[in-house]
Amino acid sequence: MSFITNPLVYYPISGILWFWHKIFAFLGGLLPWVEAPDSNGVIWALSVIFLVFTLRAMLFWPAAKQIRFSRKMQEMQPKMKELQKRYKNDREKLAVETRKLQKQEGFNPLLGCLPMLIQIPVFLGLFHVLRSFNRMGSQFGALGMSAEETRNTGNYVFNADEVQSFLDARLFGAPLSSFISQPVDQFQAFVEPGAMLDFARWNIILVAIPLMIVSAVTTHFNARISLSRQSPEAAANPQAKIMNQLMLWAFPIGILVTGAFWPMAILVYMVTNNLWTLGQQYFLYEKMAKEDDAAALLRREEQKALAPRVGVKPTKPRKNRAAATGTGVVTDPAGEVGTATVDDDEVIDPDPGPAVAPASAPRPGQRPQAPGGQRSRPAQKGSGSRPKNKKKKKKR
Repeated sequence: MSFITNPLVYYPISGILWFWHKIFAFLGGLLPWVEAPDSNGVIWALSVIFLVFTLRAMLFWPAAKQIRFSRKMQEMQPKMKELQKRYKNDREKLAVETRKLQKQEGFNPLLGCLPMLIQIPVFLGLFHVLRSFNRMGSQFGALGMSAEETRNTGNYVFNADEVQSFLDARLFGAPLSSFISQPVDQFQAFVEPGAMLDFARWNIILVAIPLMIVSAVTTHFNARISLSRQSPEAAANPQAKIMNQLMLWAFPIGILVTGAFWPMAILVYMVTNNLWTLGQQYFLYEKMAKEDDAAALLRREEQKALAPRVGVKPTKPRKNRAAATGTGVVTDPAGEVGTATVDDDEVIDPDPGPAVAPASAPRPGQRPQAPGGQRSRPAQKGSGSRPKNKKKKKKR
């Protein structure tokens, strides 16, 4: 695997660290109070910090895609559960409908997993490069070299002199490649052969423990921020509950337990990486929240545009059956009703207004009359007039 990891992972990462060390060593050489900038612990720590910044900036787009992938999965969960319930006895149909739903939603599982596949080898490569400055011992990444061999062996882009400057660097009195549980015989790699040690284990403890605590606390808060965006349905899943507890408590406690085996440079990397993650999550979640608010506002504006205005009665187009069939109702002046065929060129008023009853049509309760006849009005009680057909009373 070295023929793949060396050119693709280890040499690029060590090259970025080398670049930042040269930049800060040059700037440190301009300051009169900085002695031996090439082997200064603060300059090497800044180089590690900016190495993390560079890698995280390069991985910013995959990280954003990963967050959007998680949000899209949560949005699709109700629809996925509905499909699983509907096709629980037909796996082939479920697979087809699932792919159809993913296509409709623009969801690609491969693109969602790609950011994680990119980040894992980068971070493992960074760990390996920082650990490889001291290759004494038999633990992971070590080659069992002696103190003299490890000081005279290059580390990918770094030559032997640059490896020696890293081993001689002190961060508040502790070597950057040292760790709390490191055997005393391996301390000889941090000084010239035959020279007396200029540090003790308590120097490593005083620097490593605060870094371990900060790393554990920031890991906990990163998990808390991430889980706060989790939907209630996903959080209610028993497997999700177990994973959430691991992220909140087990991982931070694991840092405190295993931090005694991590070199100082790795602890600096962990703190820097977690602080970057805190800022990145805050930025991305705020940006996505603004995007959601803008989308919701746009939907409300569209609904508002379709709604009727205040004080205006909504109108619905009337269906003119006569116009649809090509015939119309025609009333002549005499009151006769008939039908007329309408040509395609003619225009018919779709709303001809209220229909007027013909003059000869009888009213309710009235006796129909012959066409052309006139209806006589009933005699009104006038001023002194009597009806002619009224009989006079006989005198007794």
